[in-house]
Amino acid sequence: MKVDYVKYHALGNDYIVIDPNKTRLNLTMENIQLICHRNFGIGSDGILYGPILDGGCIKLRILNPDGSEAEKSGNGIRIFSSYLFDQGYINTSSFTLDTLGGEVLVTILDRKGELIRVDMGTVTFLSESIPVAGLSCQVIDEVLDLEKGSFRITCLSIGNPHCVLPMDIISEELAKQWGPVIENHPMFPNRINVQFLKVLDRNNIRIEIWERGAGYTLASGSSSCAAASAAYKLGLVDNQVKVHMPGGVIDIDINTDGHVHMTGTVSSVASGTFSDGMWQRLE
Repeated sequence: MKVDYVKYHALGNDYIVIDPNKTRLNLTMENIQLICHRNFGIGSDGILYGPILDGGCIKLRILNPDGSEAEKSGNGIRIFSSYLFDQGYINTSSFTLDTLGGEVLVTILDRKGELIRVDMGTVTFLSESIPVAGLSCQVIDEVLDLEKGSFRITCLSIGNPHCVLPMDIISEELAKQWGPVIENHPMFPNRINVQFLKVLDRNNIRIEIWERGAGYTLASGSSSCAAASAAYKLGLVDNQVKVHMPGGVIDIDINTDGHVHMTGTVSSVASGTFSDGMWQRLE
């Protein structure tokens, strides 16, 4: 049976996989927005477009619901890796993927392809590498002044940009109120992902997430890596951290040099075809 797309979620962060080797689709900004729309389309937090097979390299494009392209997504990488496993594209437990944010090493830890560890690379706090506007510096425990308040922030990149706000009280409402303001602040020329962080103890943190190009999300792999790395840099946690989110928990391991590994689960949801009417709208 013909399949146009497959849908997965990682702790409630859902993605649609569209395989260019099986489904030919012009992914314009308008088409991406339509497919991801939860009323007029399939509905998702983004599209994973691949595998794009280039010699021995497996490439992945990560597309946000607003039509923009993300450099890296921890949950997206795990979901896409599960898809590669399910479809027989890989025959080893460890392999590499090429993303816009760099190459990552993936290891599948179980026989079902549902528990996956990803080497997310090394974080940087340097302003020009994130990027953050202004003088070259490490953006650690700085003050961000907004029109109706100010926050202490730590910013970093793990292949994509993040702004972490340690706070005593966090909530979904807080993330939805301040997330879009911070995401689009002129201090961040490429916009930025935002994590509201509460430290529970030396090995546990909780975050609420506002994702660049996607909005409020239940879970995020790269956000988990960023929040844990920021908390570790600030001396608030040890190097092994469980990140608690509304959608579930991800395990983060941080080396002393800032190298980060992420481990979490993936669940399949559905596969399907676009209707004739939908295809007409996607032309």
